[in-house]
Amino acid sequence: MPTIFDELLERFQAYLAGVDNDLVADEVARIGWDMPVRSLEPRALGCLSHLDRIAELAPADARPLTRFVADQRDELRWGQTYTPADFEQSFIDNYGWLEVFGTRGHFVNEEVAAGLLILGPDIVYPDHHHIAEEIYIPLTGGTEWRMGEGDFHVRDAGEVIHHASNVSHAMRTGKEPLMALYLWRGGPLAQKSTIGSGGKS
Repeated sequence: MPTIFDELLERFQAYLAGVDNDLVADEVARIGWDMPVRSLEPRALGCLSHLDRIAELAPADARPLTRFVADQRDELRWGQTYTPADFEQSFIDNYGWLEVFGTRGHFVNEEVAAGLLILGPDIVYPDHHHIAEEIYIPLTGGTEWRMGEGDFHVRDAGEVIHHASNVSHAMRTGKEPLMALYLWRGGPLAQKSTIGSGGKS
């Protein structure tokens, strides 16, 4: 009998399969989807209070995934890379991620990490960079994104955002929260990002 984790992976994969983008399609084709499950204790975070609003904001193609995550939030292992030593408490209270698969997610994968990032309203995730190459797909619109030395630009839900290795990037939410799907490959998959714009433009 399928578990909620099997259904989570199925909905995650189904959303990605519907993304009309060559970069995403190539990445999805390289993923071995028959992954062993990892036993994790549930962990809740303050940012989960935004999940119902996120499910309302998500476009129709993302709603099966966002609604499922909202409904099953208490069964999932939510994580944070940063602590109040890195950022003020208001950021910590409105930030978190769910790793669906990777080196610490609900499914074991040593080659690629993938999951969902949450940022609450009126939050700035400042310039940061990391070794891993990253693909983001916002599942809610209205957040401003910046790459390298460029300006902030509002990105729509469903846009594909690609950050090459060590390219600096930042996000800034407005009146609504953000949920973004991410795929990481090509670096330490659990590495803490380096804060600051020292990455390549």
